[in-house]
Amino acid sequence: MEKIKNVYCIEGLMADSNSYLIDNNDGDGDYNYILVDTGTGQSNAFLFSQLGEIGVKPEDIDLIVNTHCHFDHVGGNDFFPNAKIAIHKKDAVALRDPDSELTVSSLFGAIVRKHDVDIELEEGDKIANFDVILTPGHTSGGISLWDGEILICGDTIFANGGVGRMDIGGSPIDMKDSLMRLKEFDVEYLLPGHGPWVKNGKEHVKMSCLNMGIR
Repeated sequence: MEKIKNVYCIEGLMADSNSYLIDNNDGDGDYNYILVDTGTGQSNAFLFSQLGEIGVKPEDIDLIVNTHCHFDHVGGNDFFPNAKIAIHKKDAVALRDPDSELTVSSLFGAIVRKHDVDIELEEGDKIANFDVILTPGHTSGGISLWDGEILICGDTIFANGGVGRMDIGGSPIDMKDSLMRLKEFDVEYLLPGHGPWVKNGKEHVKMSCLNMGIR
């Protein structure tokens, strides 16, 4: 685990996504502890232990922000009893539907246990000190969070030039559009949905663009 500004970075265990805890205790808004993505929920003891190292209990989480609707990012939502759930309105449709194949829970041999959506996010909304950026491509309602230095990008971009797969509810055209947009951001820290978070994030965004034929 590493702290970057007001964000604690927690590496996902096994199939879990990474989780990012935004400490907003000194900021504006109604939410003090905001957890970005909760993994599958199948390794929740590990996530709890990481949160416990900084003195945060599951019931302390006020808000969960899901970067998109896939099971490996939303499966742990039900382990946080006091948290409201926020996701982009386009992916909220899939998360609310227990029968939706767009959550890809079947790929993990599991089911999504919590289908609540309390807040439907849109482009330009604020989460603590972060702006909500719509970055479709991996899913139609995938989002990134941007504070001017840190980009929490879900499964849109990975370190070292990776991009999210586009064959499970995504779109290569949307992905290219999102990458072209993110290429203009002066990203210092790239915090992806899986794999390592990295400094010099702008260079990693450029590599992802090149891998998609964007120059």
